[in-house]
Parts: sequence; C-alpha cells; structure tokens
Amino acid sequence: PGHRQLVGYIVPEPGAARPDPRILRKHVAAALPEYMVPSAVVALDRLPLTPNGKLDQKALPEPDRTAAAPGRAATTAREETLCRLFAEVLGVADVGVDESFFDLGGDSIVSIQLVSGARKAGLVITPRDVFRHRTVEALAAVAREAEGTSRPAAGDSGVGPIRETPIITWQRERGGPVDRFSQTMLLRVPADLGLTRLQNALQTVLDHHDVLRMRLTRQTPDASWVMEVPEPGAVPAAPRVTRIDVAGLDGDALSERVTAESGRALDRLAPATGGMVEAVWFDAGPDRAGRLLLVLHHLVVDGVSWRILVPDLTAAWQAAGAGEEARLEPVGTSFRTWAERLADEARSPRRTAELELWERMTAAPERTLGSRPLDPARDTVGTARSLTLTMDPERTTAVLTEVPAALSASVNEVMLTALALAVTGWRRRREGGDNTAVLIDLEGHGREEFAPDIDLSRTVGWFTSLYPVRLDPGRPDREPAPGTAALKRVKEQLRALPDNGLGYGLLRHLNPHTARALATRPVPQISFNYLGRFAAPSETGGADTEWTADPLTDVLGAGADPALPLAHCLEINVLTQDGVAGPRLAATWSWPDGVLSEPEVRDLAEDWFTALDALSDRSDRSASGGWTPSDLPLVSLSQAEIDLLESEWRNS
Repeated sequence: PGHRQLVGYIVPEPGAARPDPRILRKHVAAALPEYMVPSAVVALDRLPLTPNGKLDQKALPEPDRTAAAPGRAATTAREETLCRLFAEVLGVADVGVDESFFDLGGDSIVSIQLVSGARKAGLVITPRDVFRHRTVEALAAVAREAEGTSRPAAGDSGVGPIRETPIITWQRERGGPVDRFSQTMLLRVPADLGLTRLQNALQTVLDHHDVLRMRLTRQTPDASWVMEVPEPGAVPAAPRVTRIDVAGLDGDALSERVTAESGRALDRLAPATGGMVEAVWFDAGPDRAGRLLLVLHHLVVDGVSWRILVPDLTAAWQAAGAGEEARLEPVGTSFRTWAERLADEARSPRRTAELELWERMTAAPERTLGSRPLDPARDTVGTARSLTLTMDPERTTAVLTEVPAALSASVNEVMLTALALAVTGWRRRREGGDNTAVLIDLEGHGREEFAPDIDLSRTVGWFTSLYPVRLDPGRPDREPAPGTAALKRVKEQLRALPDNGLGYGLLRHLNPHTARALATRPVPQISFNYLGRFAAPSETGGADTEWTADPLTDVLGAGADPALPLAHCLEINVLTQDGVAGPRLAATWSWPDGVLSEPEVRDLAEDWFTALDALSDRSDRSASGGWTPSDLPLVSLSQAEIDLLESEWRNS
C-alpha cells in the first residue's frame, strides 16, 4: 500500500541453497530492460495456490523493506555516495539501492541537482542517465570517476559575444523595458557575514560563472540584442554589494525595509554595463543572523541556476573566511557555447522535421479566456494581480510520490493532467460546450542535453524553454476511472514531444524559414511553470538555517518594470517547499486586472487542487493501472490492448 514496485518470487530446487537476490537481479537485467527488473526478489518454500490450482497473488508476502537484505543496502562506495545524494536532494531519511529516483519524488529539475552533487562527490553522471537508469544500483554501474579539474572543456570559452537563445528572442519580441526584469532570493546569513568577505565571495562567483558578467548593449524589439561577456575580473563585485544596518528591526519593520531596499536594488540593475547582479546585506548586528538579498537580472538566471549559485556563494564565503582560494566545481558547457549549439541545431534536419508537429499543435484558436483579449499596451506588469494557494504536506506527498509511482507518470504529467481537467471543467461551467482540449504555454527548464558532449549541470543562465501543448484529458464524467484515464491521455500527449519541446523555440525563433510558418499561429492564453523543489523558509533561525531561504519573502521572487507587457491572460507558477513537516505545494496564479476577476481565478485554482486530490484517490488508481504505450517501448500495443491485458491479469 502506497508503494508501487515490481517484485519477483522464487522457489529454489529442493535442498538447494537460496540464491543471492542481487545476483538474480543482475541476471534478469542482462536480458530485460530496467523497468522490467524486479526491485526486490523474495525466496519462498513454495508458491501459494488457490483451491483450483492458480497462483494466489494475494497470499504472496510483501518484501521486507526494513531489512538490510542483499541488494538493498549499499555495498560499494559509489552506491553509498549515491544513496546519500538521493536522500539529500529528495529530503528523505534513507534510500535503498533499488528505489527509483522518480518514485521517491524526484523530477527533471532535481535530477540536475543530483548530477551536480555527484560531480562534487567525484562521480560523473548525466540527467539522461538518471532518467534511463533511475536506481542507485543502476546509476552506480554507469557512473564515471570525475577528473577533478576546475577548468572548462577545451575550446569552450564563455567569454565573447553571445547569440540570442529562443527564450531571449521571445522576451525581446515581447517588447517593453527589461532593466528590472529579474529573479530574487532572500537568504538568512551568519551574523559575521562581513562586507569585505561577502564582496570577495561574490567576486569569485562572478568570475567563475561567465554569464553573470554579461552586457546587453542594444535593446530594440525588432533587431537582435547585442550581448557580450567580458573576461573574468571585468565586473568588480564591490560596487554591487550594499550593506544596510537593520539592528533592532524585526517583524513588520524589517519586512518593510527589505521591501524598500528590494525596489532600490532593482533600480540599480544595469544590464548595459554588466550590472546583472545586486547583493544587499541586511546587517542585524554581531549577535543576530542577518539577511542577504540577491537580485539577478533574469537574462542570467533561472530556477535551476539558483541551486548552483547559492552553494557556490556559500563555499566562496567560507573559503574567504579561511584565507583560502575557493575551489568551485567546474562548469561544463558554457552558456555562450550552448547558444551557438542551439543556433546550429535549429537548422538541422531532425528539428525542421518537427515543423508539422508544431503546426498541428497550434492549429485551432481557442475562445477568449477572460472578458476580453490580452492587450499588450494595456495589460502590463503594473496591472497584474496574483493569488497564492498552498497544499498541505500529506496531500502534496501524494501528488509528488504516490501518484507518479502508482501511475508510471512524472510529477509534471500529474500536475498538467489536473490543470487540463480543471480548465476544461471551469470553462464548461461558464460557457457550456463539449470541448475538452486546452492550449497551454508550458515552461520547462530547457537544459535538454541533445548531444552527448553537452553538460549543463553546472551552468548558470536563463535556459527556460517555452512551447505550446494542446492537452485533451477527455470527459471524466464518462470514465470508470476518470483520473487515471485522463492521466494516460495527457501523459502520451506530452511524451510525443521530442526533447521536452525544445524544438519549438528553435523553429519559432532561430530558424527564419520555419519562424514565418509559426509566427502567425494562435498563442496560448495560459502558461504553466513548475519550478521544482526548494528548501522552505525556516522560522527557527538556528545555525542549520544559514544560507537558506528566509520567511520574510517568497522562496523565489520576481521583479519587472511596471510597463512590461504581460504575455498571458493567466500565468501559473508552482514550486514545492520542503520543510520539517514535509513538502508543501505552492501555486501562484497571476492575471491582468480587468481580464479576469479574483473570484474567477480562485475558483479555477481550487478546481486544480480538487483535480490533484482526485488523481490521488486510491480507489481510482486501483481500478486501472497506469501503463501507457510509451512505458512499453519494446512492444507495439495500443492503450486498449494494454488495458485489456491489465484487466485479464487482475481477474486471473
């Protein structure tokens, strides 16, 4: 109950010793794909049978998940390292070598953290390895020893002119001012942070991550932006650090000061001269923990980048305090090289072959979502309103772990299925009709390593991909297991997209021939972005909370010029906050005032939570399995055939 796994049961020959389950698993793995290899093998004296001689499946014992049986506990140094890293990035106590990274709540963004942590521990794996092999044992078998150098790959310099990536071109064509376009994070820091020590640490980070020194010297919406990265040392850190005395301030007074200084820090961003980073130290005195506000222009940072930057800044600060040179982990593929590779990939035959797919995806326009169409001159950041709802830990755990494991789906697939159900049901109540499809702009982390020599696990920059998906969950009121049936449909629709939608941005923005075909297609009115898991702000203030998010603000904030046009009628940004009580799903819904009302948006937001709860309903999951054709690549079976086989198996 609550844990889906494949178990093998064996009966040794009479008088024979019971074989090592670890050896049996390796024997099976030599002939079968990873997903068909049992995660546990249980030896029995005899197989339990029903009175008519069939296997009594209900009488088969569950494997002992608490015992340190062979094949579960780590037996090599690599497995021990990966077990520890699994537990750290997923926020769980213990991990066995047979447990799946994704069944434990992992996702594509957290997999990048795992890859980075493994490299720091001396092991080289890729995000593709994590998706392909999933378990500690399988990953340990393919991991390579890191070379231990802090230099980038030969010929991969992050210094020089930078070409536009699809997301940067999208932002340019959006129009409006971008000087304040940013992401922010407020950290709790030690009382003895020290101004000079902080400046030295920030200088180390600026010199190590090239894109943080980027200059945007031409900004016109109808011509490519001119961007360039100068040599390390060209951007001094000291002018980018501000100290604010907040001794004696607490509660609302401190919060108001932080808010005021955040606005001033946004005003100091200067992308034309390389001022992409601002750091504000709120010094509470020698005996109280301070706060550090980091404000980064969005052109040089995304949700994954923060998971690289904060640990690097912490390590650099610690080294500065010890009078040592900071040894930050190496950067693989530079952002500059990545941009060049994207430009080449946009013209490749395999990408141009995707044009028909994206034309079909955006073929049919949708009815207006709100009271009127979006007006870029009228609907700007200054008119935006927002609403944030949070899910309790028990329900969040079901969404992140139980449902994906039981229905063979990713966290993103679960969330998007619930969103499609919520939006189509919400529209049906308001407008009637029988249309069950919804067009959504889906944001992804964009770090798709489409070639074996690409390594973005340690690269800072704005990598986000943005692509339209038409999701059709069907009519849940006409299904015996509505949640499972909807998830199967949406899962297959998402998995039909090559490289998680990377090709759309390439064809829409970097290939002039295909761009003309896609430029006039309907634009989604809704965008969805799952930012992954972050450590939740802590109220305790102990030493273990240093260099973690502070509860005075959101875990990840955003800044923008009030005149920047909004790109969608409704934007949904979701993240998971990992706290002591468990993970909490937090969803922020933003919309332009006058297009939608708060009661309308709240109604839809609550419908989404209700749909997530419905997917978590165990009675629905027990009525049907979660396998779909994409789960079974070695056979050619339709969904109907898979469902029939599952039904016969359950009734046998």
